[in-house]
Amino acid sequence: MTESGIVTGSPEPENSESKMGKKKGKQSNIASGSDLCVMADAREELRSGLSSSEEPPGFNECSEVTELNEALSNEERNLLSVAYKNVVGARRSSWRVISSIEQKTSADGNEKKIEMVRAYREKIEKELEAVCQDVLNLLDNYLIKNCSETQYESKVFYLKMKGDYYRYLAEVATGEKRATVVESSKKAYSEAHDISREHMQPTHPIRLGLALNYSVFYYEIQNAPDQACHLAKTAFDDAIAELDTLNEDSYKDSTLIMQLLRDNLTLWTSDQQDDDGGDGNN
Repeated sequence: MTESGIVTGSPEPENSESKMGKKKGKQSNIASGSDLCVMADAREELRSGLSSSEEPPGFNECSEVTELNEALSNEERNLLSVAYKNVVGARRSSWRVISSIEQKTSADGNEKKIEMVRAYREKIEKELEAVCQDVLNLLDNYLIKNCSETQYESKVFYLKMKGDYYRYLAEVATGEKRATVVESSKKAYSEAHDISREHMQPTHPIRLGLALNYSVFYYEIQNAPDQACHLAKTAFDDAIAELDTLNEDSYKDSTLIMQLLRDNLTLWTSDQQDDDGGDGNN
């Protein structure tokens, strides 16, 4: 499946989640939207650091800028998002691989290998959780808080990020902990979805990217294929109906996400048909 990686304002393709993945690298220390905007040279240093490395700058280093309570520019916002995606995506990919190995090792019954693989999986989980918490703290303490009432695009962008990073936590969590992060993810996505439908064009890349990732949340995290398909189809149909409103700057991003929505719908409906056919044969 594919999830959205498009950042817009200045596109930062966020990899569509059902089909694509997400990226990430080291431990983060990004300051807030405020911090990054203090001085021109400080911002330039931040931009330089974000664009030249897969890993985001340190949170402590940036926190001084945040105190000015200035919002990030679209470029800074997108660079920030891409940098964290690179970091978290690496952990998510590693976790999936090691989890698959763990299942195979468990079937072999080699206790020593099982313990080694389990320990490594838990190490990756802790790293992933630390990165996600860094991002969520940044979003709650600075980026979302610093959005004005009329900064709908930024608000939706950051709430979508919040939903995404709680979803990443849900991928590795279990029990009550999982239930808590799933609820937090759904709440962030839902708020962003409501704002986007009221204040953004159906063809806006951020609105489309949100619909893509929110539908993936329903399909993969909540095991609710009907809701996932409804959300994805509605977003796709609404955008198709207003293709003439697409501006040249966002055309490529919007049409890419629309294709990803359609790809997911094709995959999900095929899976449902297979399940229905299987049930009928049993």
